[in-house]
Order: sequence, then C-alpha cells, then structure tokens
Amino acid sequence: MAPSSSAVRSCDRSGSSGSRVHDVDRLFRAYNEMLVRYLTRRLGDRDWAEEVAQETFVRALRQETMTNERAWLFTVANNLVRDEARKDSRRRRHLTMLYEEEKERAVEPEETAMERAQDAAMARAAVDALVERDRLALLMREEGLDYSEIASALELSVGSVGTTLARARRRLVEEYERLQLEQRRREGNAAS
Repeated sequence: MAPSSSAVRSCDRSGSSGSRVHDVDRLFRAYNEMLVRYLTRRLGDRDWAEEVAQETFVRALRQETMTNERAWLFTVANNLVRDEARKDSRRRRHLTMLYEEEKERAVEPEETAMERAQDAAMARAAVDALVERDRLALLMREEGLDYSEIASALELSVGSVGTTLARARRRLVEEYERLQLEQRRREGNAAS
C-alpha cells in the first residue's frame, strides 16, 4: 500500500549507495504501478510507459534529496515524456501501420467487441483532444494524486487545481458527446 499522499516525505540519501538502492526500491514498490498506469493512459502505450517509469526511477537513484516523492516522480516522468515527443510521432505511425496490417488479416469481430473498441477509441480521442494541462491533471487525479501534488507537478497554484479539473471534466464530456454524435451521423450516412 502506498504511503499517505498528504504527508511530505524526505528521502535521506546521504548514506552509502546501498542505502540509495534500498530507498529507490521502496519508491519503486510504492509508486511504480501507479506511475505506469498514469503513463499508459497518457501515452497509450504500456511498453513506452514502463520505459519512462524505469528512467524516472533511475533518476531517483541519482537524486540526493526529494520532498513529496510522488509529485517529484510524476514531474520527472512528465518531463521525460516531453523530452521524447519526437519519438511519439514515430511510434504512432508505426502502431497505425501495424493496426492496418492486422485489420486486413483479422476476421470481422463480433459487433459488441467492435462497439467496445469504438467506445474506447472515442474515449481516448476525447482525452487526447484536451489541452495538455487539463489532460495531465485528469490523469494524475485518476491515479490518486491530491491537489497539492498535482499543483506541484504541473506548476499550478493549489487553488487552481479544482478549477482546472472541473474544466477538464466538462470539456472531456463535451468532446466525447461530440464524437458520439459524429459517429452516429457517419453511420446514418453509410446506411443511406
């Protein structure tokens, strides 16, 4: 179970490299699953998310001190993702190509599975349509970060986190509903 998110923690790393490894091991056990889930939702690629999380913990090993471990880890992970934005474009093209190849080979799935896949794709598209700050705030909140941690990771004031989340939720619903309406129109045109 993860430590209380409201407590501010300080990692004592003044000891030997063995104690640093032990402390990063503790951080890994406490936060890796949560960080990978968050990054998977953000990036849409679990393998990539695991790579970014791994690099985040490598950087934690080199970090002398940190307060609010969870916010620090999420901030470093976000910075790593921004640094690798070029790779994202290449990966998306590759995944699209693989998807198209698989679609050509695949047998038509049952309708309910297709509908679930379409709903999931629409939800992902709605999340992706949000401005970055709104999207990140929603994903961090979904992972259980409190307002102060989100504020720290996104460089916002704590007071503006609630407004940011409310706006993000409203825009997410609006975008999802717009995508559903667009799909119904396409299906109606196809049936004509």
